[in-house]
Amino acid sequence: MRKNKLVVAFILAATLLAGCNPTYNWRDYSSPDAPYRVMFPTKPASHTRSVDLDGVKVEMTMTAAEVEGVMFAVGTGVAEDAAGAQAAVDAMKTAMLRNIGATVQRESASAASNGDPASAHKSIDLEATGAGNGGPMQLTGHFESRGKRFYQVIVLGKEKAVPAEQSEQFMKSFTLL
Repeated sequence: MRKNKLVVAFILAATLLAGCNPTYNWRDYSSPDAPYRVMFPTKPASHTRSVDLDGVKVEMTMTAAEVEGVMFAVGTGVAEDAAGAQAAVDAMKTAMLRNIGATVQRESASAASNGDPASAHKSIDLEATGAGNGGPMQLTGHFESRGKRFYQVIVLGKEKAVPAEQSEQFMKSFTLL
């Protein structure tokens, strides 16, 4: 009888511990390569590679995490100048939309420069739907340049699989340092 109680207690403890393993295990991430912080829903991985942004080749570092088929990612790179970084913002946005044959549902943009190229910045926020991976896809994106540096912050997944609350938490947590 005592042995059965121990087995039941062990199974109950294991079940409780399994319940403590949340699907979204948010963690603060500070990039070692670029001045930003963001909260990822699980441990992210990073890689750097050469990309062609509308005819301009740059090294871009992508840090990403995937939860239940939804990708949470931040990409960043450095252009030759502020104008190149602003062009990269447009090129990244276009490439992401093209990748899923997207239709933009909502978009807002801003740009500013006080005459000093180092302080020039541009940003685009959007929500779009498209198709990929065998079904409807949803994209939430923030594309930004600050001086010569540019950023791409995205949440991408099957349309019905992207939890609005989780997407919003990730997007709002992105801050430049």
